[in-house]
Amino acid sequence: MNATDTSSTAFSTLLRTASHEQHTEAETSTFMSDLLGGRLGVDAYARYTEQLWFVYEALEADTERLVSDPVAGPFIRPELLRRTALERDLAHLRGPDWRATLTALPATRVYAARVAECAREWPGGYVAHHYTRYLGDLSGGQTIRGKAERTWGFARKGDGVRFYVFEDIANPAAFKRSYRELLDGLRADDLEKQRIVSECKRAFALNTAVFRALGEEFPLSA
Repeated sequence: MNATDTSSTAFSTLLRTASHEQHTEAETSTFMSDLLGGRLGVDAYARYTEQLWFVYEALEADTERLVSDPVAGPFIRPELLRRTALERDLAHLRGPDWRATLTALPATRVYAARVAECAREWPGGYVAHHYTRYLGDLSGGQTIRGKAERTWGFARKGDGVRFYVFEDIANPAAFKRSYRELLDGLRADDLEKQRIVSECKRAFALNTAVFRALGEEFPLSA
């Protein structure tokens, strides 16, 4: 069976397996390994959080319009939205004037611009970015939260790590199952699904480019 054969494989499974290599590359990047290994300071964590703000600003800026779209609409769930939590984290990390010093890395600008383009022009592509971000936040993001709490003394599920806290999702495992069911029922033909798989891979690559840029900004001392 071809890796992009959508005829006999659940679409959620297809997305996960087809993008596995890109997903692994992103989560094992040098920057993320150093961050989770406690080898970088809180400033690196804050800088990473700043980059996330630009991506989620692009993801969430147009949700009022997208909620009525037959393809993207079912995925617009208020309990997933992260921008407000990110802003609270940034106020804790950078102070009340955090917006005055907020800057996007070039790789982040490219990433956010692609997300915004899909939000405007291609609902299927938007779903690809939605999936890679929010399901990742509900899964691997919890590892980052726990490490940040232990390493830098943030209150458990408090300011500084609220981005990773989904207060309105009582059962993350059940929510992720329902999300995958939405993917499996996506209103798209096989060709469109193949395009979405490709965009999912692209999303992970864009994320990896941000990690690479952050790694250059925060190299470990020899």
